[in-house]
Amino acid sequence: MWKNIVILLLGSALAGLLLVRPDVFLVQRKVELPPVEQPPPPAKPNAIATLLQEAHANPALAGAAIGFCLINSKGEVVMDENATTASSPASSFKTLTTATALEILGPDFHFTTELKSTAPIQKGVISGDLVIVGGGDPMLKLDDLKAWAAELKKRGVTRITGGIRTDATIFSGSLYGDFWNWGDIGNGYGSGVAGLNLNHNRYIVVFRAGPTVGSPADLLGINLEIPGADWKNEVTTGPADSGDNVVIHGGENTTAIHLRGTVPLGATKFQVKGAVPDPARFAAHHFRAALITAGIQVGSTVGTATATQSLLKHDSPPLLDIIKSIHATSDNHETECVFRMLGVKAGKPPAEVIREHWKTRGLEFIGLRMEDGCGLARADFIRPLDLARLQYFAGTGPQGAAYKASLLSKDGLTWKGGAMSGIRTFTGYAKSKSGEEYCYALMVNHFTDGKAVSELSQQVMDAMMGL
Repeated sequence: MWKNIVILLLGSALAGLLLVRPDVFLVQRKVELPPVEQPPPPAKPNAIATLLQEAHANPALAGAAIGFCLINSKGEVVMDENATTASSPASSFKTLTTATALEILGPDFHFTTELKSTAPIQKGVISGDLVIVGGGDPMLKLDDLKAWAAELKKRGVTRITGGIRTDATIFSGSLYGDFWNWGDIGNGYGSGVAGLNLNHNRYIVVFRAGPTVGSPADLLGINLEIPGADWKNEVTTGPADSGDNVVIHGGENTTAIHLRGTVPLGATKFQVKGAVPDPARFAAHHFRAALITAGIQVGSTVGTATATQSLLKHDSPPLLDIIKSIHATSDNHETECVFRMLGVKAGKPPAEVIREHWKTRGLEFIGLRMEDGCGLARADFIRPLDLARLQYFAGTGPQGAAYKASLLSKDGLTWKGGAMSGIRTFTGYAKSKSGEEYCYALMVNHFTDGKAVSELSQQVMDAMMGL
């Protein structure tokens, strides 16, 4: 009897367990499974998630593509909002070039420009040509060429029977990226990239507005002569405070430069930057003028040539200083010179150099399209995940301290931004109030309301700092 009662009680207990705890017999199998990595406490990252969810519901951001990735100090992704969907990066793309160059070329790398001649100096005369051999330096200035002229005068040179020739062959191909827009390449921010550059291959054109809106604006002058230029001024007068709406249409080696758009009513000396169409010729022209000013006679021969007599050299600032300038000013010309030099040193396309380098460091880019090194090409795209991971690998790499210090920084937030029409991006580092440093990438594409994007980005940055 007791035996039957015990069996009955055991059966009831087991049935109860099955009703209340149907997983009781799975305990042993759970122990055998590998442990599941638990996500970090959700409270703080959810603040960012809430902001992004609200952004998707915001009518001002209707149709916008928003991607975000947050990586903790261990390299783990702790926040992912469309982070595996590639977007156009604009100038935050520059960090691929700068971080790679610091690790491959090194912070102390210099671009070198050399002055040679086809004949030696004899009794103050060079019976031949001077040849400027470009080294791809994006920082070479007119003052540097004037210093060369002064040094030649100091050495007793009084006459050059030939002229000024150039060798810019260190960089091959076009001055411009294949996917740079027609509206970009004549303007200062889209200045060409050559083996020989001077003053960032830019000039300043000065306008005076007309008396009424719609009336022609006067072209007052150019700060540096562009040899052979045929100026075609179609600029008119816009409303007061309308800003710079001038577009300069130029092109590689062109002589016809079209000036279109508007300057604001009331402007008396309105300045606009343009892109030099033939950088090597521009440099030769102004070096010849510097020599004449220094009291040295020079012939009129121009063009390209090779020479064997080395006279003078000029080194750029160290690469780290150039990279600081790139991050501070988002200069496309400086970035492209660094980008192309990566290719020159490796003997292969620079985009390939960048991919291969980071693959060896553990970062393999997926869905990356790299048509230039600066982000001016709208055909460039990258995933927020990869842009954020780049910051992690660069920051923890051999040049991590130098790289981080080269970025803009304020109150624990470090960044490189990017902006073009319909594109805003940010990437870098955020030190939270808990003391942990996060890497991030925020990318917004295809929007029409810039104010809404600015508000969103500021809110996300504040939320990161509050983690």
